[in-house]
Amino acid sequence: MNKNRYLLCLLVCGLLLYYAAPRLDVFSEGLAGVFAISWLAFALVVIAGNLTALLYSPKNTTANIKTRGKMTEKKRARSF
Repeated sequence: MNKNRYLLCLLVCGLLLYYAAPRLDVFSEGLAGVFAISWLAFALVVIAGNLTALLYSPKNTTANIKTRGKMTEKKRARSF
């Protein structure tokens, strides 16, 4: 379920970049240039974060949780 959310966030961010990038003037002076550069930087941070979460998420979270629970139950049963 989380992978779908990360993929959706990447697609929405790509859509926002597709819409906003031609309208942002990075080379203008003053507050408009600072806003354009900071907006693009934040968009790149969002893309990097979602790609990292998508690529480095565990493969099977339900199987990992079940095996962890069994291991802790065994340890608790053996320790006094």
